[in-house]
Amino acid sequence: QVQLVESGGGLVQAGGSLRLSCVVSARTFSVYAMAWFRQAPGKEREMLAAISRSGASTYYPDSVKGRFTISRDNAKNTVYLQMNTLEPGDTAVYYCAATAVVTFSPAVEKYDYWGQGTQVTVSD
Repeated sequence: QVQLVESGGGLVQAGGSLRLSCVVSARTFSVYAMAWFRQAPGKEREMLAAISRSGASTYYPDSVKGRFTISRDNAKNTVYLQMNTLEPGDTAVYYCAATAVVTFSPAVEKYDYWGQGTQVTVSD
């Protein structure tokens, strides 16, 4: 069974930064493409960033391009999300997800495994 555990969330003021981490318990982490999603109350879960199995390719939607950076360390079974210039609208629960099938899909049903989520709250 593959497990994902996120950390690094918390309360930050607008304009600040946070780095989220997601440790994946998998024998072969590198077979999974990874992504970060978030879900705010009353809203659908949205993809923020995705990274290929090797880490050579990344994808960001326009909404976060230039502010968020995804990276991975296959030796540590860990994927990261660096978030800069945070805004109150970034307040949400942030999830990491793993897929063995696709690479940059924004569809939640394409992902095989999910973490439990970490809360990010951005104050004015």
